[in-house]
Amino acid sequence: MLQWERGTVTGEKSSWRGVERLLVELDDTSETITAIAYPELTGTPSRGERVLLNTNALRRELGTGGDGLVVARLDELPAAQKVTGHMVKARYTPMQTMVDAIDDPDGEHYDTIRDARDVAGMPVVVADLHSSLPALIAGIRAQRHGARIAYVHTDGAALPAAYSRSVARLREAGLLAAVISAGQSFGGDLEAVTVHSALLGAKHVVRADVAIVIQGPGNLGTGTGWGFSGLQAAESLHAAAVLGGAPVATLRVSSADPRTRHRGLSHHSSTTYGQATLTPVHLPVLARADRRYNSLHALVREQVESTIIAPGRARGTEHVLTEIDGKGLRDALEDVPVRLSTMGRSLAEDPEAFQYAAFAGRCAAKLIPKG
Repeated sequence: MLQWERGTVTGEKSSWRGVERLLVELDDTSETITAIAYPELTGTPSRGERVLLNTNALRRELGTGGDGLVVARLDELPAAQKVTGHMVKARYTPMQTMVDAIDDPDGEHYDTIRDARDVAGMPVVVADLHSSLPALIAGIRAQRHGARIAYVHTDGAALPAAYSRSVARLREAGLLAAVISAGQSFGGDLEAVTVHSALLGAKHVVRADVAIVIQGPGNLGTGTGWGFSGLQAAESLHAAAVLGGAPVATLRVSSADPRTRHRGLSHHSSTTYGQATLTPVHLPVLARADRRYNSLHALVREQVESTIIAPGRARGTEHVLTEIDGKGLRDALEDVPVRLSTMGRSLAEDPEAFQYAAFAGRCAAKLIPKG
């Protein structure tokens, strides 16, 4: 079910690459709301233009995606952008869009992707929450400052890669070499049909030292054991392993989440890595010898061993508990040029949520092949 409303653009708000934020006065109520337009889909509406909006998320007061979305400009048809290939993203929805994919036979990178067989040991660090991305980058750069990092944006949450303001700012700051939108997601610097081909593109087109794979903003959870979109992190780890990469799993940890199932090690990590992941992965935790090691870190280690490593071993999968030195990571997190926030909590309010992502980033950087 869609909720449609019409309105007139009355102004602009702060925008970023690939996203235009607008003020729109609604026809029926004269209420002014914030709406998002993706120029790739609709072009950029001007002040005074009438637009058709999808207001589902807005009317349900959702935290993520809680804006009106411009579906069409009622008096203007934007010119179609030239695309050489035949790949379609958001397929068979009214907003399906044509893209030039790296694995399209008509694309400039097709021969490279067709002939690529593996990622030659490239570390692939996977997380379930998009908010982990800046912290992962901080951890990588704290260990290997000049590392080339590619971000693979999967289709578990926000399909438009442009929706992430953090990604736009990280690109502007030169901290990401490229964004590759995989599956049904679209709008990255490069497009790929699968996570597998996106990883091949990260290695052989972007020439990345490390790839990060995470869904976009808008993780969907249900409070059930298996009904959360971040579960696709297991398949991303499988893709990394199949392609000869070094899979690193980011542990979701919190000392401040009011929900007991997410306190310490989140049940999402236990389920994703302990039950759904069928290949050995690195599980980065704070080293016992680190002066910052305390009772929470001891609890997380025990939870990792009992809910991830032991179940994996029972199936014949030997995960690797990898101890990480936390020295310098707090400073690295504070230096990231984007606001760190997860579930509305800052670095000061929930430091472990970001520290464990930084541990995973440092672990991945240590695994970059020499030479």
